[in-house]
Amino acid sequence: MQDDEPLEEWARRRDARQAASKGRRRAVPLGDGPHRGAHVNPDAPRAIEEWTGTEWMVVGVVEDLAAAKALLYPPPPVQEKPAEWDRPAMGKGRGRHRKPSSAEDRDQ
Repeated sequence: MQDDEPLEEWARRRDARQAASKGRRRAVPLGDGPHRGAHVNPDAPRAIEEWTGTEWMVVGVVEDLAAAKALLYPPPPVQEKPAEWDRPAMGKGRGRHRKPSSAEDRDQ
């Protein structure tokens, strides 16, 4: 922060930061003792918390780390490939560089 920055500018930047992080979620292990890394005790239930802009609010509880990851990081939607168009059948010959057929062969 610059010393000569107006208070209104600082407040605007702070509000923008809080709004950008609003709705962010995290999983917190429920259990005895201090909070440790998410990988510690993966079978323990997890509280799902959501950031409101000023505090973390509990929005749900899941049974373990795998369920928390599935909720927090859902797989991206599967993009369907467009249907293949019907390609015309290729004529006689091998490869792309076939000799053009004679007029007699085309008439038959």
